[in-house]
Amino acid sequence: MSEHDHHGGLAADIDRLLGAATNRRQTLRWLLAGAASVPLASCGGGGESGTSATGSLLSSGSTGSGSTGTGSTGTGSGTTTGSTSCAVIPEETGGPYPADGTNSSNGKVANALVLSGIVRSDIRSSIAGATGVAQGVPLTIRLKIVNAASSCATVADATVYLWHCDRNGNYSMYSGSISGENYLRGVQAADADGYVTFLTIFPGCYDGRMPHVHFEVYPTLAKSTVASNRIKTSQFTFPLATLNEVYTATAYASSVQNLARISYATDNVFSDGTGLQMASMSGDIVNGYVAELTVGVSL
Repeated sequence: MSEHDHHGGLAADIDRLLGAATNRRQTLRWLLAGAASVPLASCGGGGESGTSATGSLLSSGSTGSGSTGTGSTGTGSGTTTGSTSCAVIPEETGGPYPADGTNSSNGKVANALVLSGIVRSDIRSSIAGATGVAQGVPLTIRLKIVNAASSCATVADATVYLWHCDRNGNYSMYSGSISGENYLRGVQAADADGYVTFLTIFPGCYDGRMPHVHFEVYPTLAKSTVASNRIKTSQFTFPLATLNEVYTATAYASSVQNLARISYATDNVFSDGTGLQMASMSGDIVNGYVAELTVGVSL
């Protein structure tokens, strides 16, 4: 699949990104400038990755799957020690396949938010009468939602709608043979410590994009049924070494080829840095992986 197929045209994404790039780079420069005097801890991922590290299996700029979230050289963070300061995760495009009621598929409004059973942790199976099950390397996603406007306080009851492509790079509710499925989409309300957890499969790499996961943040579960209530739309990605490990698995062959043609530096979302959007990884290809990211929002 092409980048045009997945994001409504490169020109539209570039226009949006140009409008956001200045603020994102300014935020990252502020964070890095303080690194010499303020000890930093993770808030939204590890190292900034606006370098020219490629998707090659031989890239020397990547970390292992047990990384702290650095996808290439350099380090970046959004939270000072003591969790007293953090940065808001960048606003990003939801792409053409959000299924949040803002667009249509096959002549019908695509809205997973109103499906019976959409509030769930395990998003590998379809719901509401659809029966498909997404296959792939197991992945647990843990996001911690914090309020950047209130000393990085955890936000209990904040709600996340999360979605991503399958191992072949296709999106349920939109893509060809799986347009009738709704797997790899789910809603979770944060617990008392601000965490939401999703059990899923590792997304594939389709042509023109680094592998990524989309998500929207809502103030409460009750408000998560209407897209206009969202307070943040963003994406996160994974360290290159983890991607290279995962894509040795059966049925990810096309991802190997697509990853070799893209990098964080040339990706139209992550090219201005991944410091707040790089997941920290643990696990392995046999037992599955865990991706963790702290997401700063402003409430």
